[in-house]
Amino acid sequence: MRSKGSLLFQINFRIVLFIVFMLLNGNTFAQIQNLEQLLTVNHANDLLTGEKPVLAQFSNPRPVLVPNNQILQGFLRAIQQELEPGIMVETLNIYQKPEGTGGRAWSREEAAGIYNSVTAISSLAGIQYYSATRSSMRTFYETSSVIDGPSSRTNLPDPYHANPPGELTLYARQRDGTFGDNVYRYDYYFFPGAIIFIQENMTALSYGILPAVSRNRLRSIVAILDTEDHILVYAASMARAASVPGIRDRMGTSFANRAEAIFQWFSDKADQVYERTSS
Repeated sequence: MRSKGSLLFQINFRIVLFIVFMLLNGNTFAQIQNLEQLLTVNHANDLLTGEKPVLAQFSNPRPVLVPNNQILQGFLRAIQQELEPGIMVETLNIYQKPEGTGGRAWSREEAAGIYNSVTAISSLAGIQYYSATRSSMRTFYETSSVIDGPSSRTNLPDPYHANPPGELTLYARQRDGTFGDNVYRYDYYFFPGAIIFIQENMTALSYGILPAVSRNRLRSIVAILDTEDHILVYAASMARAASVPGIRDRMGTSFANRAEAIFQWFSDKADQVYERTSS
């Protein structure tokens, strides 16, 4: 059973989605934006010169790196209202579109390919991230699979949609070396020029024997935003973590490094999509 806070969170999302769909009927989001329209001048310049902005906050966190996208900003407000996080880590990355595909919005086939790539939860198994604690690369998810629900946990194949739905919910069982074997809920949202997905922990997370995050107290949101020459990837992880000395700082570093691993995973998938759709 989902908590009262989580139910309110879903209600808030419904309100956000209703507003978004009303705006879409007016073609508010139909036109492709460039990077400078989505970000501050400084953040856009940082990305274009090879920098990767990262911001970790541990006291009354508020989004700072978030792009100028009303859908994404509405989701973040709903998450913060429900979660009241004590940790927030934001990252920005850009994927350079291959030659011949820049200057235009992604095609229907490209958008569907990218969508199916990020819903392919099994492909997360084996990806690597940098562990600051061990000063070495480490496997992020040792295993990762779609399951039929948080209780029975029967493995299912990754979904495939020729025409991506506006909303999709998946449950996943994932084992990683830091938090162990856990169940997560993934909510996907597909809009013209934007794919957004949100991960929520359905089981409590621990650092070994130390409690880290209670059930439903972690949200990670990833926004994949189409621009003229790039795909902008914004990620934010938020949690109400246990007040154990050192836990919050370690989690902040871990969130940032894991966000980089997710971006590399996405980049590899996007390469495959563009290679397939251009042939």
